[in-house]
Parts: sequence; structure tokens; C-alpha cells
Amino acid sequence: MAEWVGRERRARRCYGFDEIALVPGRVTINPEEVDIFWEFGGRHFSVPILAAAMDGVVDVNFAVEMSRLGGIAVLNLDGVQTRYENPDTVLREIAEAPAEEVTNLIQKIYTAQIKEKLVARRVEEIKEQGGYAAVSCIPQNAARFAPLAEEAGVDCFVVQSTVTTARHISSKYEPLDLFKFCRQRKVPVIIGNCVTYEVTLELLETGCSGLLIGVGPGAACTTRGVLGIGVPQVTATIDAAQARDFFYKKTGKYIPIITDGGMRKGGDVCKAFACGADAVMIGSAFARAKEAPGRGFHWGMATSHSNLPRGTRIRVGISGSLEQILFGPAEVDDGSQNLIGALATSMGTLGVRNIKEMHFVEIIIAPSIQTEGKIFQAVQKVGMGK
Repeated sequence: MAEWVGRERRARRCYGFDEIALVPGRVTINPEEVDIFWEFGGRHFSVPILAAAMDGVVDVNFAVEMSRLGGIAVLNLDGVQTRYENPDTVLREIAEAPAEEVTNLIQKIYTAQIKEKLVARRVEEIKEQGGYAAVSCIPQNAARFAPLAEEAGVDCFVVQSTVTTARHISSKYEPLDLFKFCRQRKVPVIIGNCVTYEVTLELLETGCSGLLIGVGPGAACTTRGVLGIGVPQVTATIDAAQARDFFYKKTGKYIPIITDGGMRKGGDVCKAFACGADAVMIGSAFARAKEAPGRGFHWGMATSHSNLPRGTRIRVGISGSLEQILFGPAEVDDGSQNLIGALATSMGTLGVRNIKEMHFVEIIIAPSIQTEGKIFQAVQKVGMGK
């Protein structure tokens, strides 16, 4: 599998979404008759998509609307929602800041202390409106925030960092014991992020209820440029899915994996499921929703680092409502709206009835899939040429 990249050094080829295509099946199915649901934490969700825990994407109102539509939106407990009584004022300031000043502004805004009372309040606000309350924080804050969120009625807790392993070494602080943390929780725990078979397998042993797969593919994330690390999402998802399946055969426990980041349009979402994902997590596509708090902007979760920011504010614009982005009708031609319709149509064309069957469709390496016959779209910057 590996190629020589220099004397005594080999590297294997890895693939991203733009380099593969899915092969139509021998039969086709009416898209209205396929099942796209997924099960998580003993609950049935009609939309197998999570909104990423980014301040420019998810606030209380967005989480409630995402719940109403059948999905999950994750609220960031390390961000402005828990640092400020009125986060909307701060979000407006970030959106209106000049490009040359915004990184310093965000660094300043995120130096405000987190108010523990706001952890519970945000969860309560989601629950009061009938929403599914999922929240996220970094490992350093997990042991402190999780009991507060559980007491407030949280439904799911996410422990998330740029790269997560089951074994973290530090002489400066006591690392979070993921095994102990998962045992103590009263609600499902999702852990992220990872990209390799071995780490996925070790994290599955912690007792978590789900894993996030992906390092650095997000539209606002600059980790791959700043740190030089990451694995393209096709390879990362396939490797993680193999670990999930091996773990299931060994233990009888099926723990879903969630491809996190790198998906700009419906076709990318479909490819993620074909690679083995049980659900996907999306940021920038949802940042374009009218309901998103970023007002057409969003920024990576690591943007605010005081010494080494690993994200940038990007402008994605506002294309329509969250319902349009999920279910249509699409008013744009680039595949960024009606993601569920795209998934159902793709499954029907591939001849699969559900997400599990999607894992076995034929994948081909096809670097020309984005450009073949698309010269007019590319020149006119429409459709696949955008």
C-alpha cells in the first residue's frame, strides 16, 4: 500500500472526497423508500447529521430548530455562550470586524472567564423549548462541566479536541481519564477527534457512545497548515469504520462513528456514508443558515488560541433557512442545500435501502470526477465550477 518517498522512507497514499466516486448499483430504488435514520444513545434520529460545536454555527435557538427537524446540534461550552450573558452582542462584533483585525479580536473575546452558571443555563434553555441538548468541551474542562450539564438535563456530552487519544501524557497537569469519565456519565458520551485505526480501536474501549473522525478538514480550520497534521477524510473514515467493525465482532457492541468536517455539499455527505460513517458532523454548510448566529461567518474551534491560532474567520454568506439546507427546496446550484434529498437520491441510485447498506457500495478512485466534462461550469463559475 505504501510508496517510497525517499531513501528508507515509505508513505501510503490517502484520499479525500474529491478523489473518489460512488458506482451506481445493479438495481435502483425509489428515493422516497430508503431509510436514512440513525440510532444513537438508544434514540432514533431521522436526520443522520450533527451541527458542529462552533460559536458561529450553533446557539440555543439553532439547537432547538435542528432538533425540530430531526437532527442534533452541539453547543460549544468553551465559547461565547458560556463566557457572556448576552453572546449575541459579541457574535455581532466578530461578524462586523475588519478581516485584518478579527483574529486579535477573537483572541481578546475568548479571554473572558467561563461562567459555570451559564453551562447549566444554556442546557436548560434548549430543554425548555423542547430541544435535544448536546454540548461539547475540551478534555481539560470535561470533568468540571459534565456534572453541571447533567444536572441541567443534558442529553449528550461531547469531549472534543484537535487530536484525542486514549493515552495522554503530561507532567504539567492531570490528563482526563476517558475510561473513568465515560463510566461516571449518566448520558451518552461522544469523543473526538481521531483519524487512525489503532486510536479508534483504543477509544472504543473507553465506553463512549460515539467517535468523531477527522483532523483539520474543516473550512475554517488551519491545523493542517499550521501543524502539518491530518489524514484526508475518505481514508480516515474507512480506517475508523474497520476498527468499529472489528470492535463489534469482538465485543458485540456497535459504536457509531461520525465523520466530522470536510463536507461542502451533498455529494461529500454521500461519500462519507459510503466510506463507513454512521452519521456526519457539518459546520460551514450550516453556517450559511439564516438561523446560524455567525451572520454568514464562522470560525474554527481553535481560532481563539492566544499564542498559536489554528483557525480563521471565513465568510460563507447566508443561503437560506436551516430547513432548506436540510430538506430543500434548493435555491442554489452547488449542492449545498437539500442535503437529505441528495442523500436519499444517491442511496436510491446506488440501490441501497439504509445507511448500513451504504457502507458496502463500490468506491472508485476518480480524480477527474469533479472536472470531467465540466469546462463550461468551471469557466462560468456555476454548479460544480464554484
